[in-house]
Amino acid sequence: MTPHDIEHSAPDETGSDKLSLVERYRLQTWFLGIIAFSMILFLLVQARFILISLVIAIILFALTADAITAFSKLRIGSWKITNWLASMAAFTLIAVVLLTLSAIVISQVNTVVTTTLTYTDQAIAAVARLAALYSPEAEAAVEASIRSIQVSSYVTAAAGQAGNLLSATTLVILFVGFLFAERLWFNTKLENLLHDRAKAQRVGRIIHSIVRRVNHYLLVKTGVSLATGAAIYVLMEAFGLDFAAPMAILTFVLNYIPSVGSIIATILLSLVALIQVPEPATALLIFVIAGMVQFMLGSVIDPMLMGRALRVSSFGIIVSLSFWGAVWGIPGMFLAVPIMVAIMIVCSHIPSARPVAVLLSREGLPDFEDDDIPAAQGFGRPAE
Repeated sequence: MTPHDIEHSAPDETGSDKLSLVERYRLQTWFLGIIAFSMILFLLVQARFILISLVIAIILFALTADAITAFSKLRIGSWKITNWLASMAAFTLIAVVLLTLSAIVISQVNTVVTTTLTYTDQAIAAVARLAALYSPEAEAAVEASIRSIQVSSYVTAAAGQAGNLLSATTLVILFVGFLFAERLWFNTKLENLLHDRAKAQRVGRIIHSIVRRVNHYLLVKTGVSLATGAAIYVLMEAFGLDFAAPMAILTFVLNYIPSVGSIIATILLSLVALIQVPEPATALLIFVIAGMVQFMLGSVIDPMLMGRALRVSSFGIIVSLSFWGAVWGIPGMFLAVPIMVAIMIVCSHIPSARPVAVLLSREGLPDFEDDDIPAAQGFGRPAE
């Protein structure tokens, strides 16, 4: 029963009674909303391993859906590439790439773990030298405080977390495989679910808009992150520093976290340089060069390539990073922007939720010019 029904259901009651009923209804709605949000948040936290793997699988599947449709329309002489063959090739490629990347990350983590303990004393001395710039007493206090920390236990725990990467990769590959298997019937299921072809086409256009925006964001981010990681590798090799490959991979990964990731990568690189070089001036030079690389690629090239594809609020990005980081940890920070883009586009098509889209958009204009793309080109549409 709505507040309007309540007002007309008791015509003999006084105005104060009607107001009381309306307020009671609204209060009940708010309580139900809070309970529903709490339950959803609980499920997000408890099932985060499966949900994170599922979201990554959906993103990888969406990245290749349009490419599969394009390849399935190609002909080599009289032979046509079937949709099934293109899907199998894409799934195989995704599986090989994910397993290869997992193996590289695990091997680099093992390399860092085996060599980090040998640099423990040097790291303590380097940090103590920084404190010595303040006072000699601060140097001794900082060194004593750092030595009280069990570094080996933290390093071992980090290595154990990296070992979970292989199981997560396997789960992602399984999800991607099942998504490819369901791809051919996606639009049919959507039409049968909504019982209206026009509504199904509208939902298809919304999904296509989300996929297109997220794909463009991820492709640009991947290119910029690769360039940044390569530049950091060359920089560390030029100065003869160890951990060039692990730091390049870490920089590549952290650059997917907007704003915060590049700052963390630059600080970590500076600490690694400070540990290995005896002169603080050299470490400062490395910090300046790395900062310039991050600024040029992250603040100049990245926005130029991104163009108007994202159009999300900078403050909204920070809020999204904080929320998903608290719910899903570091993986949630990587997925924060794609999830935020999807929420903004969906809310922009729902009249009651449009204020949310306005708040999340950069200029307060969450409308997208590519929403009139035919649904036949949308997410999961098989080739004819």
